[in-house]
Amino acid sequence: MNTEIVCVVGARPNFMKIAPIMAAFAKHGVKAKLVHTGQHYDPAMSDSFFEQLGIPRPDVNLEVGSASHAVQTADIMRAFEPVLDAECPRAVLVVGDVNSTIACALVAAKKGVKVIHVEAGLRSYDRAMPEEINRVLTDQISDLLFTTERAALTNLEREGVAAERVQFAGNVMIDTLRAHLARAVPAAVTLGGLPARGYAVVTLHRPSNVDHEATFRALLETLNHVAETLDVVFPIHPRTQATAERFGMAELLARPGMILLPPQGYLEMLGLTREASVVLTDSGGLQEETTALGVPCITLRENTERPITISEGTNTLTGPHPDKILQCLADILDNGGKRGRIPEYWDGQAADRIAITLRTWLDTL
Repeated sequence: MNTEIVCVVGARPNFMKIAPIMAAFAKHGVKAKLVHTGQHYDPAMSDSFFEQLGIPRPDVNLEVGSASHAVQTADIMRAFEPVLDAECPRAVLVVGDVNSTIACALVAAKKGVKVIHVEAGLRSYDRAMPEEINRVLTDQISDLLFTTERAALTNLEREGVAAERVQFAGNVMIDTLRAHLARAVPAAVTLGGLPARGYAVVTLHRPSNVDHEATFRALLETLNHVAETLDVVFPIHPRTQATAERFGMAELLARPGMILLPPQGYLEMLGLTREASVVLTDSGGLQEETTALGVPCITLRENTERPITISEGTNTLTGPHPDKILQCLADILDNGGKRGRIPEYWDGQAADRIAITLRTWLDTL
């Protein structure tokens, strides 16, 4: 078939976004091929997601692997250009804000190929976050931008992006959540039984939290305090585990009530999140998933690019500050925390809206 769109994924946050898009493209007759850059190459963080979410096997795997931001971005660009030359697509679709997103968007834009960005316009306004740089630059060179919330248009217009390039489609990651919620692995299966006192789910991976010894130590000590009330289920990122060992903090991960798990598949993580008393995270995706599930979320960051999870959802921003974290947790346990609502267009139909718009848009090129 002639390729109309080359879709790009590279890292775990991309997989939940591309799954419903590929399904919607097949449904609406958009001819697409899938390129996996291999930015996440660990089977525990890649292969299981393709299997569980029914994502077609990639037509191309660039297998770039891990490296510094500069080296990884450059490697992806060098590997992606020959693919683009071979396929000659009418457009390249990128999702999210990882290095694969900006790398492949840059290659396409410089070769005169239209760029489509799904999950555009999100801003933390923290340029210390590599993802923020990726978001801003990708949006600037994209021809068609799909947003997850209406406020994203204001961010884009402030940066000079014309409103006619922007379409409010909704949140494709929530499409995936809704489609697979009934198949979520029960927490009791993953944990070998449910903790009688309930549990908190924790994820930590951002450099601002784990690369600074004092901040990381304070967070782990705070989690030990949480473990006095709730079991702490911690699917630990390999990099986070290695950093804890390097800083000599491994004993803080082995205290009573701390349950360390390897990285989990999507269905296992969905089950853990759905049944948790609270989630403590520095992940962007979990802020959205907890809002969709109605589970209280404490975000261990000073800012978020997903403010709708705070204004309409169940999310509270505390930063990595122990007093604020424990105060927020106490309010959740005593009073149930925030009562959120499901944001507009988080209805499981975002990918269909994208595919329908693209079918018409491609016909005008």
